[in-house]
Amino acid sequence: MAPRLFWIGLGNMGQGMCKNIVEKGNLDQPLLIYNRTRQRSVELSEKLAADKTAVVDSVAEGVTQADVIITCVANDKAVEATVDEIIKQGGDIAGKLFIDCSTIHPDTTERIGKALADEGAEFVAGPVFGAAAMAESGMLISVLAGPKTSVDRARPYFKGVTARAEIDMSGEPWGKALLLKVTGNTFILGMVEMLAEGHVLAEKTGLGTKYLDSLVGNMFGGPFGAYSARLVSGDYYKRDPPAFAVDLARKDAGHALCLAKAAGTRMRIVEVAEEHLKLVKEHVGENGDLAGIYGAVRREAGLDYRNEA
Repeated sequence: MAPRLFWIGLGNMGQGMCKNIVEKGNLDQPLLIYNRTRQRSVELSEKLAADKTAVVDSVAEGVTQADVIITCVANDKAVEATVDEIIKQGGDIAGKLFIDCSTIHPDTTERIGKALADEGAEFVAGPVFGAAAMAESGMLISVLAGPKTSVDRARPYFKGVTARAEIDMSGEPWGKALLLKVTGNTFILGMVEMLAEGHVLAEKTGLGTKYLDSLVGNMFGGPFGAYSARLVSGDYYKRDPPAFAVDLARKDAGHALCLAKAAGTRMRIVEVAEEHLKLVKEHVGENGDLAGIYGAVRREAGLDYRNEA
């Protein structure tokens, strides 16, 4: 019989990954799902194939029934609270495999990995790269770090199921996977910052954003083209909920800047992006989007936050 899976955390990324695990994960028992807001679990369960998921009412209930527990939650505090709850609930977790896909500080990953290992459990750090749409289509890039035997147990739920590619860091410390994840996310921050500044320059000089958007799409394509289109179309302020919430983007920027400071270097483009994200949060609140950096740069240049005109 295949291992019983329990998924904790149903943000945009988590919902997409659960969908693909249900559809392609070769499960012979319903996927157990839990979210702090229960209604989100119920809605996802109703959307997926009948009898393919089971909603549980607590973390302890799911952990007790499962062999493999996957977490994908918003931030370090949520991850640590979840692991504390798992350990304090008093059940035997020896031999169970825990995989964390959250984007958190490497030190946090090391702490939770050690805490679970001290209880006899196995742990894999499994952050993923990609937007919510990539999670929905199973096109993420997974990173797996930890003891090789544990990584091998985790593999069946990533490449070919939730992910199109895998970066194998088996044998490496858990935190190294998060070093890669945090560093990689700075490329997204920098990309949006560059696009925002370029489009504002295009508008202010009379070049116009249409031509610059065409250049970006044809020359660079991929995420550059997609984000450029989001800026020009106004998607950066129209989407609800946001594609990449401002608080999550600021969390990632903060981790990167913390790591850089500790290493004796600087990430200046991340520093600039964080200042603009701060303006996004002040102007829009928690519904602000990473792409709202464009609105912040527009305001600095004397334009409206929204490009409605």
